Amino acid sequence: MAPSTHTVTNQAPPLVGYDVFTSDPALAEAVERHLDPGLLAEAREELSLLGRASGSAQVREWGEQANGDPPRLRTHDRYGRRIDEVEFHPAWHRLLGRSVSAGLTDAWGRPGGHVRRAAGFLVVSQAEAGHGCPVSMTHAAVPALRAEPELAAVWEPAALSHVYERELRPVAEKPGVLLGMAMTEKQGGSDVRANTTEARPLAADGEYVLTGHKWFCSAPMSDAFLVLAQAPAGLTCFLVPRVLADGSRNAFALQRLKDKLGNRSNASAEVEFDGTTWAHRVGEEGRGIRTIMGMVAATRLDCVLGSAALMRQAVAQAVHHASYRSAFGGPLVDKPLMRNVLADLAIESEAATVLGMRLAAAYDAGTPEELALLRIAVPAAKYWVTKRCTPLVAEALECLGGNGYVEESGMPRLLRESPLNSIWEGSGNVQALDVVRALRTEPAALDALLREVGAARGADHRLDRAIRGLLVELADLEGIEARARRLTERLALVLQGALLVRWAPPEVADAFCATRLGGDGGAAFGTLPHTLDLRAVVERARAVV
Repeated sequence: MAPSTHTVTNQAPPLVGYDVFTSDPALAEAVERHLDPGLLAEAREELSLLGRASGSAQVREWGEQANGDPPRLRTHDRYGRRIDEVEFHPAWHRLLGRSVSAGLTDAWGRPGGHVRRAAGFLVVSQAEAGHGCPVSMTHAAVPALRAEPELAAVWEPAALSHVYERELRPVAEKPGVLLGMAMTEKQGGSDVRANTTEARPLAADGEYVLTGHKWFCSAPMSDAFLVLAQAPAGLTCFLVPRVLADGSRNAFALQRLKDKLGNRSNASAEVEFDGTTWAHRVGEEGRGIRTIMGMVAATRLDCVLGSAALMRQAVAQAVHHASYRSAFGGPLVDKPLMRNVLADLAIESEAATVLGMRLAAAYDAGTPEELALLRIAVPAAKYWVTKRCTPLVAEALECLGGNGYVEESGMPRLLRESPLNSIWEGSGNVQALDVVRALRTEPAALDALLREVGAARGADHRLDRAIRGLLVELADLEGIEARARRLTERLALVLQGALLVRWAPPEVADAFCATRLGGDGGAAFGTLPHTLDLRAVVERARAVV
C-alpha cells in the first residue's frame, strides 16, 4: 500500500465554538467596572448569549457569506419603474436581525445602555464588521433627532426598537427602523461646509425639497437618512425618509454602489436628489453642523469600538494559532520571540478596549464633566486607536505565516477592514484638528482630561513623566496645527496609560508604560523588554474554546 501523503498534522483547529465576551477579560472587566451592580447579572447574561453566538460556527459562516456575496444595486424593477433598492445576501439580514434584537441600536433608552451596547457592538463586530454600519448609524442618529422633538417622537421609538424589519414602508407601519447618513459630496469630502445640495422650503413648516448629490451615503437601504443641505439661512440638517407617509417612494436615486477595499458586506452609495426629494428640517436653519455633530460623535466612538473589535479578534486568532502550532521543537506560543510579539499585540488590544469602554461609560454618566471629557477624548481616541488597528492586524496575520495570507483563515478580511474606521467619520487630520479646536474653545474639556489622567498620578513614574511632557506640549500652542497629530497621539497614549495603570493587571500596565510612555520599545510589535511578565500577558489574551 502506498504511504498516505494527505495526513493533516500540526494545524490549529478553527477558533469557533467559544464565548467572545467571557473569553475577553479586558472587556468583561470593563463591563463590571462601569455598570451599576444591579444591572450586572442581566448584562452578563445578554452579553454572554451574544458572545456565544458571535463565536459560533454558524454566525462566522454568515459573515463569510455576507462578504463573499456583496450587495447588488437594483435601480429598476422588471416593468421599468425606478425602485432604487439594494439586494443583500440572506446572511446579512440574519446578522442585522441578531444585532438589532440584542439591543445594539438601543443605548439611549435604558439604564447603562451605552456600556452594554458598546460591549455588544465590540462582540458582534468580531464575527462580521460590515453590518455594524447601519447599527451604528441608527444608534447615533438619536441625539440629532432630538433637536426636533416632533420628529423624535415618531422616529426615536422605532430606532430604539429591538425588531429588525427589512421591508421599506412608512415609519408608522414599521415596528423598527434603520437610519443612515449622507453628508459628504464630491467637491467637499470632510469639508462639509462646501456642500452644494440645496434645500428649498415648502409651505408647511419644516418641510423642504432637496436638489443635489451625496458622494457617500452610508447604509442606503435604511428607512431614513440625516443629510446636510444649504437652506436659505445656511447649512442645515434634514431627515430624508425613503418612503413617505402616503406609502409612495421618496425621490432618492441610488446612482451606484462603491467598490470598496473592505467592508464588502455593507453597501455605500452615491445618491441624487432631483428637486422633488422631500425632507424635514432637523433643528434650526443654518445650524446643521451643530445639529448633526451629536450623531458624528457617537459614530466616532463606534469607530474606536469597531477597531478595538478587529484588534481583539486578530489577537485572539494569533494566540490561538500559536498555541496549537509547533515549530522548532515546541509550541510557537512558548517561543520567547513569538511570545514577545503576541504580548505586544495583546497590550495594544487591551488599551483600545479599555479606552473605548471608558468613553461609553461617560455617555451613560451624562454629567457636564463627563460630556466635556468626551469632547476631547473621543476625537483623540478615534485618531489613535483606529491608526493602530492596521499595523496590529497585519502583524497578527503574520503570526499565522502563509496560512494567514490565505482567505480561508479570515485574516485577510480583517486586514482589508482595518483602515476603514480611520477614514470614516473624519480621517486622521480631521480628528487631530478637532482635538485642537476643543483645546482652544472648551476649557472644560481639557480640565476633564487632566482630572481623568490625574487619577493615576503617582502610580507609575513613566506615566507621571508622560503627563508632565503633555502639559509642556499644551502650554505652547504656537504652531499647534502642524503639531496636531503629535499632540493628539501623546494625549491618547497618556489617557490609555492612566486607565491601564488604574484598572489593568500590573503586567499589562507595566508593559504599556515601559514601551508606549517610557521609550523602552521599538517601532514594530515584538520589541517589549524581555524582563516583563510576557507569559501572563499572552495567557490573558487567549480565547478559551
